[in-house]
Amino acid sequence: MQSIKRDMNPKLNRKAWMFILPSAVLIAVFVFYPMVQAFITSFQSGAGNRLSFSGLDNYKRLLADTTFRKALGNTLLFLAVQVPIMIILALIISSMLNNKRLKFKGLFRTAIFLPCVTSLVAYSIIFKSLFAVDGFVNAVLMKVHMISAPIPWITDPILAKVLIIIAITWRWTGYNMVFYLSGIQAIDDSIYEAAEIDGAGIYQKFKSITLPMLKPIILFTTINSTIGTLQLFDEPMNITAGGPANATITISQYIYHVLFKYSPNFGYAAAISYVIVVMIVLLSFIQMKVGDKND
Repeated sequence: MQSIKRDMNPKLNRKAWMFILPSAVLIAVFVFYPMVQAFITSFQSGAGNRLSFSGLDNYKRLLADTTFRKALGNTLLFLAVQVPIMIILALIISSMLNNKRLKFKGLFRTAIFLPCVTSLVAYSIIFKSLFAVDGFVNAVLMKVHMISAPIPWITDPILAKVLIIIAITWRWTGYNMVFYLSGIQAIDDSIYEAAEIDGAGIYQKFKSITLPMLKPIILFTTINSTIGTLQLFDEPMNITAGGPANATITISQYIYHVLFKYSPNFGYAAAISYVIVVMIVLLSFIQMKVGDKND
């Protein structure tokens, strides 16, 4: 009873708000205000201080913009292919690295996690060099007689998409692995021991124990990965430059082009950015509903 009265004390409430207020102000100024301003800008056209109200013209333009449709299709393709691959790989690797009999676990965990703290630009340039026509990957494949001619990873439309998917998967699988590994280590060993006594094998334990216990973490990483993929920019920009012929251009890269490469149009770029916002909100909502339903 005394603790309840203490919680209702106005003085304590004011002190709590004093701690919250600086963060709330910073979030409002640097997050919510730019979001509102970008939404207002999406109904304008022009650049800099020469913005003029254009109504829904920017959103109407999206419907007829072939480059935008290409960027949207590429982004959704990367999302549909790369995210499931990355999540599955992270789950498998985390289960393997949780094996108590495995030696040098710390080394393997560090090696797999290391790509996600590597500079985006640096690793993109290295990937571009490795997968060049005269690069290391083609040289090795030809050396072992797996191919007879160099593979045009960067200049072929389909292979360029494959290269982007390989690059993203290499970079972010270790990031998700850390979440799954911490979740697996939180599962009581007695549950696995009881399953072994009942005759469950590795696959049965993974399917019936590990996956159900990791559902909240899987949902979290899936939403995070979805948001990151919808905002994908660095890899297409630095590895393929969105080519060949916009074969790997993404929505974020197209926004950059509209702002800085083409004739600047802040309003149209803001309208495109809000497409990403709507997609993130809808997909996150669907994933959360599916996750809650399964629970």
